[in-house]
Amino acid sequence: MRLLAPLPLRWVRALGRLVGLVLYVLAVPRRRVVMRNLALCFPQRSLAERRRWARECFVFFAQAWFDRSWLWNGKPALLRERLRIVGAVDELQGDTPTVIFAPHFFGLDAAGTAINDQIRRPMVSIYTPQRSEAVDRWLHDGRRRFGNLQLFYRDQGVKGIVAALREGALLYLLSDMNFGPDESIFVPFYGVPAATVPSLPRFARLGRAKVVPVTARITPTGYDVEVHPAWPDYPTADVQADTAQMNRWLEGVINTMPSQYYWVHKRFKTRPPGEPSVY
Repeated sequence: MRLLAPLPLRWVRALGRLVGLVLYVLAVPRRRVVMRNLALCFPQRSLAERRRWARECFVFFAQAWFDRSWLWNGKPALLRERLRIVGAVDELQGDTPTVIFAPHFFGLDAAGTAINDQIRRPMVSIYTPQRSEAVDRWLHDGRRRFGNLQLFYRDQGVKGIVAALREGALLYLLSDMNFGPDESIFVPFYGVPAATVPSLPRFARLGRAKVVPVTARITPTGYDVEVHPAWPDYPTADVQADTAQMNRWLEGVINTMPSQYYWVHKRFKTRPPGEPSVY
């Protein structure tokens, strides 16, 4: 990855495209997961279109993986050329407690790196250790390369995170995956009941913070990191409704770039009591 970092972006992306297409052919179990997710969420679309999205999904997955070479080893000036922060950037300025809702688009590490470097504000995030010690160290060090990000492991509790949030740190929260039945509630995601941890409204309430969504789109020249306006009157007293609102908002953005969302994840693995597996 260090050797890839100084190469022209088109070379890195070409490598990602090649590897992604190979993965699409060879990683049959994961391809089935992607196709099942797309069938559940886009039943009205044709099979041919869903297959095209699935191929693109594997390509974007591989390209985002190889992009971490220059994200975490490239010169800061190079990153600022390729990472363009657009939208309501003022929402991230100052010291108002702010929870960044960062959905699992393939550019999520690019968005985190761009904010970490260009906004220059203390930031905290929650981290799931990787099985491989070497990969875990690489991800941990890469995400902290600019020094103003503190990572909390999932088993460390919330006290430190809430304290940092109240002191003015940005909380970079990726709360749209299936983390199992513990503490999850079922809310619709594209009309399908999905086990969802209601951490977004809870952290916003505990930290007395506003919620600002940030999404990243892979482009031929790098990434567009879009800062969306803060959600008004959020959170409310209804955690179920707040979590459902998060999913509805996310659906709207996914519809603009369906093949860049993390469909390789078994989003519907946890089912309501009595329902069979969808995979």
